[in-house]
Amino acid sequence: MKDILSFRKFLRMTLSRSVLRLNLLVVGLLSLGTLGYMIIERWSVIDSLYMVVITLSTVGFGEVQPLSPAGRLFTIILMLFGIGVLAYAFRTFFEYIFTSDFAGTIRRRRVIQEIDKLDNHIIICGYGRVGKSAVDSLKDSGRALVVIEVIEELAQAAREDGMLVIEGDATKDEILMQSGIERAWGLIVCTGEDSLNLFIVLSSRSLNKDLYIVVRGIDAENEGKMRRAGADRVVSPYQIGGKHMANIIIRPHVTDFFDVVTLEGGIELWIEELRIERGSPLISQTVGDADVRRRTGVTLVALLPSSGGDALIPDAQTVLNMGDELIVLGTREQLAKLEELTGS
Repeated sequence: MKDILSFRKFLRMTLSRSVLRLNLLVVGLLSLGTLGYMIIERWSVIDSLYMVVITLSTVGFGEVQPLSPAGRLFTIILMLFGIGVLAYAFRTFFEYIFTSDFAGTIRRRRVIQEIDKLDNHIIICGYGRVGKSAVDSLKDSGRALVVIEVIEELAQAAREDGMLVIEGDATKDEILMQSGIERAWGLIVCTGEDSLNLFIVLSSRSLNKDLYIVVRGIDAENEGKMRRAGADRVVSPYQIGGKHMANIIIRPHVTDFFDVVTLEGGIELWIEELRIERGSPLISQTVGDADVRRRTGVTLVALLPSSGGDALIPDAQTVLNMGDELIVLGTREQLAKLEELTGS
């Protein structure tokens, strides 16, 4: 595969140089022909150029003015040499169109135009097993997704899955800017190397200080470095996998519930995190007075106070404040009702 890709790049570079040379040759041919008629027939620049164009294009129009014998001989030479050059130029040009990355360039421009319209989207760096799993879980989140992938085969797989894809190195600022990182809400960094992940986090944080960054960590020793670089959360798939397997052994039914999140009858339950925004009628009410369960059907699982600190299990006397984060359980319809109350 690498040999094929290298051959493609070589072919594109060769054709690009050929097209440049042919452009210079065509311009030189037009210039030489124009100059020849100006000297031989003493015509103006416009008349001379017009004569060159109708001669080389073989459109069959009449001569600008009667030609002298020397002019006719010059025209014959121009036709024999020039038409062959133009035919070769057209052939090379169409080879360049069909064998170069011309279609890919148009596709990339369209993707960037689509991304330029996005706001508060999520960017996923890396479309390997972890990245694809993250994308599959985020498709129902309601946020637009953008994938950055440097490996051509994985980038193509992401496109086939219907994703907006920037094919390039996420460690480069220009690639991050193309993904709309300055307008993004969140970033998931899940390449297979801690060094790359660390560099992406550092670059991303410098471009968007409000970005919520979750990064994959392979070596536990690098977690502190990633947090200092700007990561909000560092996740180790190996640790999570081990904890999940242990939970299956100890409490299999609870684990099945959170894995499937589906009750009999096909009712899907979701655990969601909603923030109480300014203007919400829940502000300054107690949990008992708000009566969220009766009004929406949602179960309030935990509360993260806006003042900071750990999550707590609220009781009926707990006062709700602006900025509090509610961890709730319910169906999509029930969660939508609570979203209206919280202003999320």
